[in-house]
Amino acid sequence: MSENLLAVILGIVQGLTEFLPVSSSGHIEIAKYFFGTDLGAEESILLTVVLHFGTAMSTVVVFWKDIGKLLRGLFEFKNNEHSRFTLAIIISMIPATAAALLMESQIEMMFSGEIILVAYMLIVTGLLLILADKTKPTATKVTNNNAFLVGIAQALAIAPGISRSGATIATSVILNIDREQAARFSFLMVVPLIVGKMILDLSSGSIADSETGWLALVLGFFVAFITGMLACKWMIILVKNAKLRYFSFYCFAVAIFLFVLEMI
Repeated sequence: MSENLLAVILGIVQGLTEFLPVSSSGHIEIAKYFFGTDLGAEESILLTVVLHFGTAMSTVVVFWKDIGKLLRGLFEFKNNEHSRFTLAIIISMIPATAAALLMESQIEMMFSGEIILVAYMLIVTGLLLILADKTKPTATKVTNNNAFLVGIAQALAIAPGISRSGATIATSVILNIDREQAARFSFLMVVPLIVGKMILDLSSGSIADSETGWLALVLGFFVAFITGMLACKWMIILVKNAKLRYFSFYCFAVAIFLFVLEMI
């Protein structure tokens, strides 16, 4: 399969799975496994980051009003709801940023086609979703303390197979945060991280030096962006209203399939 066609397929997978608690990075690793891609760990994680950047930009478009409020809160220097939410977003970024800086080589190793790792991490995601599903709905807002805890969940979700949205939403719900605000916070908190990662890669020259072609990266980005745009609003409603345990059943089923596949 050509590199460009693979990027298009992975872009579709990313766009469809980013907003569901089923791990888009895990599904990308599974897709690369089935299509027999020979991408190295560095190229693999770069393509994954570019695809995530595509859906992050679709999130920016869908939530442009919310992001405008966050930016105003950042520069108003007032103790209001917008500034508190902005501060919570910043605090939530600390664990994932620290993990990315301190464990870069270990993270790259996770993106080398190890589908058994993906299977185990999908089980972790499923268990988190079941635990969150047992909590009662509340109207608690995001605070600085629970934002840091949700940030730890986001850092753990760097591993392919642990759903970032699933881990952060589940952690938020377990912390008694309102489910609608938990979903909103989950989708917004990743945008600065992905944008920052792309800026870092561009400034360091890792994208220019990558063996993955520019056309493949551009195609993957735009397909993920367009697919994410079409799916985002519907997915958010689905996550907000659906029972999380249904997604956990899916995660368990995919994990079992991967275990059986590896044994065969």
